[in-house]
Amino acid sequence: MQNAMVFQIYAVLSRAFSTSVSVNDPPSYKGVALGGFCSGALQSMLLSPVELLKIRLQLQNTGQSTEPQKGPIKVANNIWKREGLRGIYRGLGITMLRDAPAHGLYFWTYEYAREKLHPGCRKSCGESLNTMLVSGGLAGVVSWVFSYPLDVIKTRLQAQTFSSLKYKGILDCLRKSVEEEGYVVLWRGLGTAVARAFVVNGAIFSAYEITLRCLFDK
Repeated sequence: MQNAMVFQIYAVLSRAFSTSVSVNDPPSYKGVALGGFCSGALQSMLLSPVELLKIRLQLQNTGQSTEPQKGPIKVANNIWKREGLRGIYRGLGITMLRDAPAHGLYFWTYEYAREKLHPGCRKSCGESLNTMLVSGGLAGVVSWVFSYPLDVIKTRLQAQTFSSLKYKGILDCLRKSVEEEGYVVLWRGLGTAVARAFVVNGAIFSAYEITLRCLFDK
């Protein structure tokens, strides 16, 4: 559902930002990047509270959480009672900083990579499945490498509860994390994330392209 929403918003906005391009031609690279950027920003509005609940639930399973409630609804109610709307949207700023530029880079990398691997395919849509898989995989890897340090900071900020605030904000979290654990903390686990991103995003873009062709095949 999340991917469907993002791809649909991207499809509309990338074309809207490419007003100088004929409707018979693919969106410009600028339109692709701006469409992806805005799609990521809009996604953050919905994704931030969901990721907050996910992180709090995961911490409960490790015994690190001070919130005894089980289940997303109970955790959400507990956050609302203690912190209100501000608590529900804790980490929104860093989520947008992570997702907006990462999605712009994500879609731009895919379009650029598939055109390089199969020149002319952006207009003809004649690329092979291998091109889709590799281009999608590269898009996932590039976006994750770019956004991973921000994801680490986001997770630490959202893991905080109202009764145990360790970090005052994004820069404070970055400074304290690096001071305590070194710069390696910003890249810990990147290898696993990148490997997963290549496989998952290769499959996502391939499924997206194949579905479009099945629906709109001339």
